[in-house]
This record gives sequence, structure tokens and C-alpha cells, in this order.
Amino acid sequence: MRMKKHQRLEYRNKLILAPMVRVGTLPMRLLALEMGADIVYTEELIDLKLIKSIRRPNPALGTIDFVDPSDGTIVFRTCALETSKVVLQLGTSDPARALAVGKLVQCDIAGLDVNMGCPKEFSIKGGMGAALLSDPTKATNILRTLCSQLDIPVTCKIRILPNTLDTVNLVQQLAATGISAVGIHARTRDERPQHRPHPDVLRTVASAVDIPIIANGGSRDIHTYEDMHKFQSLCGADSVMVARAAQLNVSIFRKEGVLPIDTVIEKYLRLCVDYDNAPHNTKYCVQSILKELQETPRGKRFLQCQTLQQICEIWNLGDYCRRRQQELKDQGNVGRADVMPSEQGMNKRQKLDIVDNLSTSNTLDKYVGVISRNMAFLRSTYANDNQLPKTFLYVHAGRMGKQPPGYETHQCDKLFRSICSYDGQRYSSSFWEKNKKQAEQGAALVALLQLGLLTEEALYENGSLIS
Repeated sequence: MRMKKHQRLEYRNKLILAPMVRVGTLPMRLLALEMGADIVYTEELIDLKLIKSIRRPNPALGTIDFVDPSDGTIVFRTCALETSKVVLQLGTSDPARALAVGKLVQCDIAGLDVNMGCPKEFSIKGGMGAALLSDPTKATNILRTLCSQLDIPVTCKIRILPNTLDTVNLVQQLAATGISAVGIHARTRDERPQHRPHPDVLRTVASAVDIPIIANGGSRDIHTYEDMHKFQSLCGADSVMVARAAQLNVSIFRKEGVLPIDTVIEKYLRLCVDYDNAPHNTKYCVQSILKELQETPRGKRFLQCQTLQQICEIWNLGDYCRRRQQELKDQGNVGRADVMPSEQGMNKRQKLDIVDNLSTSNTLDKYVGVISRNMAFLRSTYANDNQLPKTFLYVHAGRMGKQPPGYETHQCDKLFRSICSYDGQRYSSSFWEKNKKQAEQGAALVALLQLGLLTEEALYENGSLIS
């Protein structure tokens, strides 16, 4: 079914947030738009991951979520505030898979970009990213397939080739497929940020084609709003795309000048809370902004954080985080703590990995009579292995002259839940973890709480016990 026609994204005279792994999630994209970016790219998303995802409106957040049904992970989250300005960057090596993704997401994005420049080993081995630079036939086949069958503009992002003429020839071939623009990183596949970019190559390419050229790769010399336009002019490009300079301080897009990093972090954290961003992703982005300030006393406290609440407390947003998270929960938002395997998944792909060779039948019945609390295991809460819940409980059993605890762990798709059996009672966390070890630690935590060896107050405070 064809989607409604809407105003097509224009790629000339634009300031663009470049695709960045782990950085280009919804909160950073929205903050970039607020700061003055005209177009924002997602991080690279792999075709197979998106094809397997389920499109799910999230009324509580006001978002459209593409969810991995096997573990509840958000593969891609977007909202109406960016629909007309967000470009999804796709990692693909196959026209059919690329088209399947395009049809799945085209109602929710403004443009689709094919990554043909990433030099990372994962992309190269999968025939994606910069691997496509050496296979123009496959590259043009992918682009031609997308351009002919999607209603949104299609672009690609490449790196320059070692020879300028070869780069011109490649871009001309790509342009002939019907794409709306080409983003060009002004370095070769083998060059890294410490190498100088080659704006002269981009200038030559820009004069040889009619479609917009988006210059990328100038962050080492971009420190102000004006520097972005200088790099664009130096490259003779139609637009400019910024990665690392925006990762360090996304307010680089402000005409009025960059903001203090604490102001940027506070704005970013509010968006992370409002859109239920994953704590690990939030932490990574804040780390990118702090850089050497991670070594300060405040920075070291931040590095110990594992929950969004803990991170927000450091920037005096703890009350805001608590209030908003409760509001969102009341409105029906399903967070990571509420993710459970589907019944279909339990029936189709159930596996058991049982420490004490317990029966594998009637798995769900095993949780009848089990003392359960919603408990997450947060590794950084424990300074060393001797403090881990399983170790704590094992040592306690020895001191009390009891048999050591045993663990029965169930796996469904990519989620794990464990039962800890100790002194005639069984304990479990209702929080499904992403690996067996964490599930067992969570079950041990529940046992320690029920035995009075840990307090609810302490577990709420460190983020382990989830309300």
C-alpha cells in the first residue's frame, strides 16, 4: 500500500547531525533539532534487526517504537517532532532486505540513507558499509531498488576513494540511480580522525554531479557554528554533516554559540526521561560530553551510575525523573522492567539450563509458590566479586551450616529468569535478564532481601529493586 505524498526532504543548504552509533538515538536527535540542526540521522540500524522488529505505537510516550519481540529491546524509536526531518541510516548488503525495511519504516521517517562508508570490521564482513565501495554493481542495485519503490527520498553516505577520478566516477554511478543526495566523508576507508580530511576531493566531486553533496569529516576543525559553514564552503558542498563535534557538544548547531556542557547535559537528560531512553545509552552519550571531566569527583560518581534515576540525581534532576517515570507508567508505558517473553516465544523456543538437573516439564508451574520481587542485577553496584549476591548468599549459607543455594534458570528467546533454592524456600526475580549469570544474581538478591540480609531501602536507592 502506498503512503500519502508529503513534502519531500530537501538536502541543500542544511546543517545535519551525522549518523553516529549509540549517539543518534531519539533524545540526541531531538536536542540537535532544538539546537538548530535541519536534518538528523539515526545511528546505523542493521536491516535484519529492523525486519524482525514489530512496529508499535506508544501512546504514553507519543512515539512509534520498532521493538525486538525476542527481548523487548527498542530497535528504533521516533516521534512526530522529528518525522519530517529524520533520516534512518540503514546497514545492508541486500536490495530485497533493504526494500523490506524501507516499506516498514517509510511512513515514520523523512528519508532513508544507505551506509556505504563505515570501515568497521562488523560492517565489512557483512558486505555492508565501506565494503560496498568496492562493489559498485551491488551498491547501485540497492539504491535503484529503493528509489524505484519507495515514496521517500533515498541517499547514501560514502568515503572518498584513494584516487579522485575513481571517486568522481563512483559518485556519478550512484547519482544515476535516482538518489536525492550523497553524503561524503572526506577521508578514505583506511584513514581515521587523526588524518587530515581531503576537501579538495569533495570540491571536485561536487562540480561533477547535479545532486546535493553533503560534506562530512571536518569535526577536528569545527568548534563553532561558523566553522561548519567554513568546512562546507571549503568542500564546495551543498550541505554539511557533523559527527564528533556534535557528539562533544550538540549545541554546535546554535547560531548564538555553544552552551555550557552542564546545560547541554541537563537538556539531554530531560529528553532521556521524557522518552524513556535506555540508561546504558544515556550514560554513553553523557560520557562523550564529559570526556576528561569523568576523572573529577562528580565524574567518578557518574561512572558508578547504572539507572537513569542515578544519573539524573547528579544533575539535580532526580525529582523530575521520579515524577515523570511514574507519570509515564501510569499512562501505560512499558519499560524494560516490564518486558516479558511472549507466550508464543515460550511455546516455540523454550530452552532450559538447569544447575541442579531439575525437571524440564511444566516450566511455568515452577514459579508457583516462589517468592518473587522485581529485582534487577546492576553489576557496578558491587566493588568486587566477593560482594556479589550469589557469593554473599553462598558465604552466609556456610556460616549458618546450611546447604549451598542452587539455581534453576529458564531461557526464552534472549531473556533469562532464575529460581534460587535455599533452605527449603525458592526465590526469583520477576525481572527477565539478558543473560543467565545476571538472572541468577537477581534471584540471589531476592533471597538476601527476604532473609533480612539486605534492606528494601538500600535496594531501592541503588536501583536494584524496581517498584
